Amino acid sequence: MPKYTKVYIGPCIICLHIDPTKGSGIDKKVSKKRVKKMRGAESRSRWEIILDILKVTSEGEGRAKKTRIMQYAYLDWRNFQRHFGFLQENEFISDHNNPKEGTSYYLTEKGIDLMGRLNSVQKMLR
Repeated sequence: MPKYTKVYIGPCIICLHIDPTKGSGIDKKVSKKRVKKMRGAESRSRWEIILDILKVTSEGEGRAKKTRIMQYAYLDWRNFQRHFGFLQENEFISDHNNPKEGTSYYLTEKGIDLMGRLNSVQKMLR
């Protein structure tokens, strides 16, 4: 099994393989964002996760399906259900049933207000 050495060059990491039988060379390029994800993302607070869910829901046409929200907010199913359920119970997110496209979700006025307030908190902390 070849050994790898990681070399940071600009926005990418180049993994060099060192194999005595084959010599050494460039094996692959991996972006820093991908490496961060492979190592494990930084833990987010509850309000940051909720803000991510609200942002994803409001993007595009102003509504989204559960799978898209979960994937774009980088959540597993269990954590998604916990936070999404909270947002629905407190009427920050509501559903829209369409017979052709299925159920999609959108932000209520209360949800838009919450997203604005959380954005303000995020700006103050950064």
